[in-house]
Amino acid sequence: GPLSERPLMEVRLGELHTWISTCNFSPQGLLGAVHRAWSSYCAKYIHVKQGGPAGISMLLAGYCLLSYGWNYQHLSK
Repeated sequence: GPLSERPLMEVRLGELHTWISTCNFSPQGLLGAVHRAWSSYCAKYIHVKQGGPAGISMLLAGYCLLSYGWNYQHLSK
């Protein structure tokens, strides 16, 4: 398909600059990208037929690491 409709993992290294120039960096475009990323995460790790607690535990581990990073200055004193 057209280069602008390909996901990042399907873009060749030589086409990366052109692909980035076709991206929509407006607030609506960025919000759409975040929504697509969240939907992809849910489809891959949370809404699976034979899934386990892996998706939820990855989400909680990421939250813990992010929270620790935000509070590092306060916790290190």
